[in-house]
This record gives sequence, structure tokens and C-alpha cells, in this order.
Amino acid sequence: MWKKIKSDVRAIFDRDPAVNNIFEALLAYSGLHAIIIHRFNHRLYNIGLRTLPRLISQLARFFTGIEIHPGAEIGHGFFIDHGMGVVIGETSKIGDNVTLFQGVTLGGTGKESGKRHPTLGDNVVVGAGANILGSIEIGDNVKIGAGAVVLNEVPDNATVVGIPGKVVRKNGRRIHAELDLEHGDLPDPVDKRIKDLEREVEELRELVKKDRERQIS
Repeated sequence: MWKKIKSDVRAIFDRDPAVNNIFEALLAYSGLHAIIIHRFNHRLYNIGLRTLPRLISQLARFFTGIEIHPGAEIGHGFFIDHGMGVVIGETSKIGDNVTLFQGVTLGGTGKESGKRHPTLGDNVVVGAGANILGSIEIGDNVKIGAGAVVLNEVPDNATVVGIPGKVVRKNGRRIHAELDLEHGDLPDPVDKRIKDLEREVEELRELVKKDRERQIS
């Protein structure tokens, strides 16, 4: 457990350029507080306790804004950036060196019994506000864009964006649009619609112009 906590601290320095020193990491990172509490809480859960770990997880949620069910299995080097609104369900399994941004949900899709939450592989990055739902597997080295809703399994080395989530890159090759976790490059449906309307207006102007020219001639 202590090795995992040390790796969680190292993950902050590896992935967040804003951190200045170890004291800041230990005192000012709610994601680190949440995962440290979870490491202890998970041990209580594994020895058969149920109510006490749930109460502790709810207390941690109150102070950090992050809800991690004590039953969730989380690997080494776990990093939650900013953290507010992150929810990790009971049967979630998370590999090593995984990064979650704020507002991420690893949830279920109903009242299924047994394994009902996602499994994330190693080196996965999940963008802000993304939802990964159901007992699905997300492969190693996967990137999931901000706001995506992922309902199906994702292969290794893929990038997923959109609602519902679709693979746009796999093994370094573009499948649809060339998108990544550069959030400014993700599709903006409002902007697209505005551009479509501008194009339609321009086409109408051309038609009116041609009609006037015909009338004059």
C-alpha cells in the first residue's frame, strides 16, 4: 500500500507542471487526499467490513469532492487532476499510471449484479467530464476526450471522443478526424451549425445576386 501511495505522489510531479514542491503536493491536492484515504479504506473493505468504509468514503467525498467506492481496485501511479465531481463505482478496476480529470464518472448502467463498472488498462487518460459506463474494458494507452460518453469497449492505443464515444485514432493512425485530448480541437456542434448557416446564407446571397443580374439584363 505504501508503495502505491509513493507512486501516487510521484505521479503528481510527473504529470502536473503546476506543482512546486512535496509540501504543496501533500497539502493542496484533493485528488491525492482522496486516493490516500481510498488506499486505507480499500483494505478495510477487503477484510469484510462494509458500512465503515462507506461512511469514510462519504466523508472523503465531503472534503475532496471526489467519490471513490471502497470496493474499487486502483493500481499504482493514480492521478486525479483538479478532481471535483469524480465518481468511481464499486466494481471499477483501474490499471497503473491512470489519469482522470475533473467530472469523470466510472459508473454503471442500471441495477446489474456482479461486475457492473468499467475496467481501465494501464496509462489511460480520461478528459474532463467524460463518462465511462457499464462493465466494459478500456485498453492500455487509451485517451478519452473531454465530455465523451463511452458505452463500448475500447482497444489498446486508441483515442475516443464524442457522444456516444467513437474511436478516432488507433495505433497512431487516424480513423476519422485527427483528434486527441487537445480539448480545443474536439468537435463543437454549435460552431459547426453556425458555419453551416453562414454557408447557406452566402449561397442564398449568390442566388439573389444572380437573379437580380438576370432581371437587369
